[in-house]
Amino acid sequence: MKTRIEKDSMGQLDVPAQALYGAQTQRAINNFPISGQRLPAAFIHSLLLAKAAAAKANVRLKQIPPDMGQAIVTSVDTLLEGDFMVHFPIDIYQTGSGTSTNMNANEVLATLASKLYGEPVSPNDHVNYGQSSNDMIPGTIHISAAVQLHKELLPALTHLAKVIRKKARAVDRYVKTGRTHLMDAMPVRMSQSLEGWAVQVEQNIQLLKAQQPLLQTLAQGGTAVGTGINAHPKFAAEFARQISTLTGVRFKPAENFFAHISSQDIAVALSGQLKTTAVTLMKIANDLRWMNSGPLAGLGEIELEALQPGSSIMPGKVNPVIPEATAMVAAQVIGNDAAITVGGQAGNFELNVMLPMIAHNLLGSIQLLANVSRLLADKAIATFKVNEARLQEALDKNPILVTALNPVVGYLKAAEIAKQAYKEKRPVIDVADENTDLGQAQLRKLLDPKKLTEGGL
Repeated sequence: MKTRIEKDSMGQLDVPAQALYGAQTQRAINNFPISGQRLPAAFIHSLLLAKAAAAKANVRLKQIPPDMGQAIVTSVDTLLEGDFMVHFPIDIYQTGSGTSTNMNANEVLATLASKLYGEPVSPNDHVNYGQSSNDMIPGTIHISAAVQLHKELLPALTHLAKVIRKKARAVDRYVKTGRTHLMDAMPVRMSQSLEGWAVQVEQNIQLLKAQQPLLQTLAQGGTAVGTGINAHPKFAAEFARQISTLTGVRFKPAENFFAHISSQDIAVALSGQLKTTAVTLMKIANDLRWMNSGPLAGLGEIELEALQPGSSIMPGKVNPVIPEATAMVAAQVIGNDAAITVGGQAGNFELNVMLPMIAHNLLGSIQLLANVSRLLADKAIATFKVNEARLQEALDKNPILVTALNPVVGYLKAAEIAKQAYKEKRPVIDVADENTDLGQAQLRKLLDPKKLTEGGL
């Protein structure tokens, strides 16, 4: 491979001839051959927008020449129009401040901007002016997470909730055996089960929205340790204004830069709520799997859409693949949260030093949940069919229906009827008719499964 010589404060080294990055990026490539994984495209996209916002802010504050600032902004635009990730090869597991990735962006933009400007544009003195990796990387975690939450996850969860509500209306006439401890319980309308799911999803939406105000506060302006050294006093406010325009999400400076640079409490809190969302999706996925189980030896209450063959050896087998994928996503998000929680504890004095891992896991959780929520809505919940005959068969023989007779015959007498019906595998109504003087007409009224889903006496 053809190379060129680049130098930085530590000396010279070889860099691929066609690479837009420089010496510091190459050092990071050499130093961290760990996972082969790079920071997410959403993070790099936000980092580049942050560099454009910083250039615009510094031009307005007369810290860099207007033509130089425009060259940096144009370079960002050019990168984002193409496959920009080829220029960002550094491993996630790098310096804990993310300095390598910040300098990667600075070097790439300096190379492009220098060609446009006609004079050398420095990665440190110009592209990084008024910034430090120590405020840029924490700020970019907030920017990227806020944008992905606003544009991806919240719309996906809203779509999921709407699809569940719509399906609930469509299946309202179906009554099924309720289950507690996985054992037969009082009947419920299928719509009631689905509405429970919808409320769970909607609660997560509200709790995620509650995270947005703090998430949309930024460390930019604090520079190295939070004091704002080498940044214009108005840089933080101007940067926030510029990045808000570029992203369509409203940001503002942090009230205290020291907290935003030394800790990742806000990211940990958001991750905790993402974990809760994952738990909700796991519950829905498992309910669907149980209801779909069978078709002969399981519950067989519903039939999920057949999406692919389910076995390499058993012909005709079809599996609940979307709920299974959802469950795996939930498990991964829960794991991501554990890592982010540990990462949040790595705030030593004036800087957190697990920022790249936190960024990777946080954005990964958001994207996974957004993607699978839409699949769960469109390829599982919207399309499943109800097996009404199976529902009715189970209801007819459900001895727990006798609960409705408690106010009339008492708990002990009702228990005797239930045990006999279960032992003899007979409908409760027939056994109750033999053991009480209520009569068939009154029993049909008392034991009507649909009426029992309405509560009351």
